[in-house]
Amino acid sequence: QVQLVESGGGLVQAGDSLRLSCAASGRTFSNYAMGWFRQAPGKEREFVAAISWNNSSTYAADSVKGRFTISRDNAKNTVYLQMNSLKPEDTARYYCAAKLYYSSTYFYQYDYWGQGTQVTVSS
Repeated sequence: QVQLVESGGGLVQAGDSLRLSCAASGRTFSNYAMGWFRQAPGKEREFVAAISWNNSSTYAADSVKGRFTISRDNAKNTVYLQMNSLKPEDTARYYCAAKLYYSSTYFYQYDYWGQGTQVTVSS
């Protein structure tokens, strides 16, 4: 089992920045690819960004490319999502997720999920 706890969400204004953190415990964190997804009310869960187990590759959705950056610190068992130039359409609950080794943009391929952290961007 892998336990994931997100933090760092909040209410910000358009153009502001936030950094989300996801702390992992349980199995060997460095064996897991990590992803960030988000879900707004009435909408489907959406891929945001992902990073492979060994930091060799990262992916970001077109909607956040150039604004959001995913990173990880395996020594701290933590994955981050740096969000810059936030827009009202980024408002959602953000979830981190884990799967073995290689990252994916498909939420159903992830085995472990956190409870999420709310990000609200006002215009």
